[in-house]
Amino acid sequence: VQLQASGGGLVQTGGSLRLSCAASGFTFDYGSITWFRQAPGKEREAVSCIRTRSGITYYAGSVKGRFTISRDNAKSTVYLQMNSLKPEDTAIYSCAASRRNLIMSSWGDRTNYDYWGQGTQVTVSS
Repeated sequence: VQLQASGGGLVQTGGSLRLSCAASGFTFDYGSITWFRQAPGKEREAVSCIRTRSGITYYAGSVKGRFTISRDNAKSTVYLQMNSLKPEDTAIYSCAASRRNLIMSSWGDRTNYDYWGQGTQVTVSS
């Protein structure tokens, strides 16, 4: 399984970016894919999760209402549309896949993930 994140960049406060996570070798018939982020000097934070078959989604409180996660099963790709970006959203964003259908209490736990991809840098200037 390989996860490839892309779409990061530099954007001004209030701007938008769309990240993509291309998952090769991972079946979308079952499981979950989550976006994590890590800012310098901070712990990795779970941002948003989607169950790849049902499309059920979860969001961290800090991004709810601004970010939208979606998937295209035919392309084995998960997207993260990020709107109304803030400087505090600056981080390296990476995607991770779990073979489990994660639930509200489990999607934020890094130990529930089986595969991790490289990150893409998102920088929001003030």
